[in-house]
Parts: sequence; C-alpha cells; structure tokens
Amino acid sequence: MHNQDVAQTSDGYHTFAELYRYRMLYNAALFNEWARAGLYDVHKSVRHSDGEACFDGRWFVVVAQLPTGQISNHYLIADDWYKFQIPIRQTAAEYDGHTSQEAAERLARMLTDRPADA
Repeated sequence: MHNQDVAQTSDGYHTFAELYRYRMLYNAALFNEWARAGLYDVHKSVRHSDGEACFDGRWFVVVAQLPTGQISNHYLIADDWYKFQIPIRQTAAEYDGHTSQEAAERLARMLTDRPADA
C-alpha cells in the first residue's frame, strides 16, 4: 500500500482524486454564485495574508467570510485558477485558524440555521 498512489485509493466507488475534483468543482460553483450575488466576502489570492506565496507558489487560496465564520481551500493555479470567477486580492483575508472540520461545521450551520422559506 505504501507504493500505491494515494490519489487512486478508492472506496469502491470513487478515488480520492475524483472526490477532490468534485469538491473543487462544487466549491467553485458555490463561490462563483456567492460572488455574483454579492452575498459574502468571497475572494482568491496567490498570497496568504502575510504576503507569502501560497505554499510553493503554484497554489492559490479561496476564502469566504460567512455569517457562521470563515472557510477556505487551496487549489493549484495551473489547474483551477480560472474556474473561480471571484474577486482577486493581492493578499487573502487574515486566516482565522479554522480547521477543515470547523469549516464543514460552519457550512452545516448555514444550512440548518436558515429558515425553510429563505
């Protein structure tokens, strides 16, 4: 298993690579919609808030400030930059320290805290 490409690891239905691609596409669709509607502070940047390039300079970060808190993800510039049709910033908003689990909880709260007719 150590030599197996992790991206090709499967649950029997999808590989990690497929699931990460789905996540990115859903993320882009949602962030693009929020940006078009002017709902939240949504943006992308090739630099973190401290001015440092994201990781090795081949990545960018997308950030949304929701009523339930900040969420963010990183993607490869060469593969995904143009999928995110959202405002570009010189530096991203200051990272609030959220974990992936906290970001998921913030999204879940948005879905459950809204009135049914909203």
